[in-house]
Amino acid sequence: MSPAGLVAVVAVTLATISLGLYGVRLARTTSDFLVASRAVSPTWNAAAISGEYLSAASFLGIAGLVMKNGVDMLWYPVGFAAGYLALLLFVAAPLRRSGAYTLPDFAEARLGSPRLRALTTAFVVFIGWFYLVPQLQGAGLTLGTVTGAPYWVGAVGVAIVVTANVAGGGMRSITFVQAFQYWLKLTAIAFPVAVLLLAWQADQRAELAPPSVPEFRASTDVDVRAPVRVEVSEPVTVQLDGALDGVERDGPTTLTAGEHEIGPGTVTFPAGAAVPHLVGLAARDGAAWLAPSTTGETELFGVYSLILATFLGTMGLPHVLVRFYTNPDGAAARRTTLVVLGLLGTFYLFPALYGALGRVYTPELFMTGNTDAVVLVLPGAMLDGFAASLVGGLVAAGAFAAFLSTASGLLVSVAGVLATDVIGTGDVGRGAGSVTGFRWAAVLAGAVPTVLALQLHGLDVSQVVGLAFAVAASSFCPLLVLGIWWRGLTDAGAAAGLLVGGGAAAVAVLLAVAGPEFTGWPAALVAQPAAWTVPLAFAVMVVVSVLTRRRVPHDVGATMLRLHAPESLRH
Repeated sequence: MSPAGLVAVVAVTLATISLGLYGVRLARTTSDFLVASRAVSPTWNAAAISGEYLSAASFLGIAGLVMKNGVDMLWYPVGFAAGYLALLLFVAAPLRRSGAYTLPDFAEARLGSPRLRALTTAFVVFIGWFYLVPQLQGAGLTLGTVTGAPYWVGAVGVAIVVTANVAGGGMRSITFVQAFQYWLKLTAIAFPVAVLLLAWQADQRAELAPPSVPEFRASTDVDVRAPVRVEVSEPVTVQLDGALDGVERDGPTTLTAGEHEIGPGTVTFPAGAAVPHLVGLAARDGAAWLAPSTTGETELFGVYSLILATFLGTMGLPHVLVRFYTNPDGAAARRTTLVVLGLLGTFYLFPALYGALGRVYTPELFMTGNTDAVVLVLPGAMLDGFAASLVGGLVAAGAFAAFLSTASGLLVSVAGVLATDVIGTGDVGRGAGSVTGFRWAAVLAGAVPTVLALQLHGLDVSQVVGLAFAVAASSFCPLLVLGIWWRGLTDAGAAAGLLVGGGAAAVAVLLAVAGPEFTGWPAALVAQPAAWTVPLAFAVMVVVSVLTRRRVPHDVGATMLRLHAPESLRH
């Protein structure tokens, strides 16, 4: 157990609750709960957007993927940040001028279809819940790594804190929380990596990308909490206190070359021993780690598909879009997006460095498959004494802030549509669309992904989030781009595109997470579906809209004027 890590997690949680309580004092109306009464300044809003956007995938997942797969994974931070450029150019200002509270509001206001509104609501809830699962999973991983607590404690704890904050003060409350947490996360990832790089510089024996299979640099204890199946490349004698191939051992044990099931228990490997490789973990060794794996057709397709998903998926993420409704006007929305680009670009300079250092100093993660924990365990592996505690505690604080802030944004976006479209009447001013309805919706919105997170273990958080981006890119991106920039879009076309493109991406996501194993092209199409589902969604929306052109709303001219005319010309 790390006392500093536990103190850091508790401190972040208390700060989150305190800021949330401050926001509760200011939140009185439904508008406060849904869009903070549209009174958030661009700079403050940019910090809040960056805070909620930098999720478990950004703080832990990117470093873990870079450690495991190499430089190919740098496309994740590039796409995550560059997505705001597309948002700035095509969506930010018109979306704010639409006057909508939620994405279903926009869909109905633009196309006048209650059925399309209901379909949009379903996709908002699916994307929000699917995105929430890795946040709660990351919370369980973080708390377990720094304190030794069971996985469920972190997942349930974050769910309770976030649900209480959102139900208590809604958007008004979490704006304060998320802005604070961006600066905490930036400090928590930048300062530790600077200290770790200084420690690496003083270690003349270490190279960031050794041209060999990862080895234990010193005698290393590996705590195996659940049985793992590993492949041993050459015989090695270890000290084992636990199970080997179903038989309990206690003392020196020789692992022969081949596959073995180890754990639960503790294994001590000697210095210089090759790290056993988790069966099924597609880690890349040596020089291949530094070289892009785009030599085959499926690898190149995966890269392009990933870029498309992250670049276009950003403009379709409900928890990102809802924050633009909080700006006073369209010009402020554009300024907000510009500041966000700078804040995110600064943050994404750092995660890949943790992945590179992890290959050298924490190779045991290849054995357990827990590469997402590299950011958390590196300080203890590279530093000693007070420095290790201080840096490790700061990293733990940043990781926990990542889960809290992103989960807050996702929860408020899902609760908003549940309150107005499921529990309520579709009108934020009536019935269950009130503050009370929003609070009940927040409880429901938090409960479902918590149950899912307790059932799912071992998923790469960045890959899961990348799949959520693919669904968003295949559904709301075409709806927003065509709805804002093409007069000819119809409700039938929009619904068909959502069902075909977004539905195909959703099916691919479910197959990737819980389906059978695929090989070759089927595996590539399922693992990274955006390259075929996004064009499919756009094509279906356009073709069906052309075939149903009589359904173009009669007031489309007035709607387009409201979306594109600056506010100064309309008053």
